[in-house]
Amino acid sequence: MTNNLKDKVIIITGAARGIGYAIAEAFAAEQAKVVIIDIMSDAVNSAVSAIKSIGGKAYGYTGNVTDSSGIEAIFADVVTQHGAIDCLVNNAGITRDNLLLRMKEEEWQLVMDINLKGSFICTQKVFKHMMKARKGSIINIASVVGLMGNAGQANYAASKGGLIAFTKSCAKEFAGRNIRVNAVAPGFIETEMTASLSAEVRADYANVIPLNKMGSPMDVANLCLFLAGDASAYITGQTMAVDGGLTMQ
Repeated sequence: MTNNLKDKVIIITGAARGIGYAIAEAFAAEQAKVVIIDIMSDAVNSAVSAIKSIGGKAYGYTGNVTDSSGIEAIFADVVTQHGAIDCLVNNAGITRDNLLLRMKEEEWQLVMDINLKGSFICTQKVFKHMMKARKGSIINIASVVGLMGNAGQANYAASKGGLIAFTKSCAKEFAGRNIRVNAVAPGFIETEMTASLSAEVRADYANVIPLNKMGSPMDVANLCLFLAGDASAYITGQTMAVDGGLTMQ
């Protein structure tokens, strides 16, 4: 079975760069209509232009996932312009790392707002459109940190762990409407942030991964393609780690 993503309308939050952009580019390569939402307008325009330059169909919106009315307006416009929303990828997320005893309430709350509340808002707003169509796929980008925890990231781990539980609850609520909800939990992925790490630190990371290497953003994107398409029609409520075996039990 093929994924059959041609002309499907895919919304990806936080997609102007990093893993989000890789996901957008991967969907564009499958001839899907990619809708990029990000808080940085210049970055949105650059991402859309980059995808169009390789022959993809891309559309950009500047928006904040914590802005309920703004997200609702964007989703309504997408449906007006394209007729449907077939898949939502809740990718927007931030970190504000600190040891718990030093963590400011603002650092805790901001991470919760973007990573968890933002996914709640986007999911709630997209469900209204998918419910009418009686189909859809929602993919939440979690993290292995949400499965195993990490010192210095209590806020991030809590937000991603909450996102995994949120995924399961939504999967149960939405199944009757033929809407699937799954989570992807990336491990150590090669990004701009990890590229700045020293060779020694990168080697230390690789040593704890059974496959002995860090992943690429395309490793995450490829799983998103699968979860958005027809080939995963009987999969919902699952959390799939893309981590080279790091979280094996």
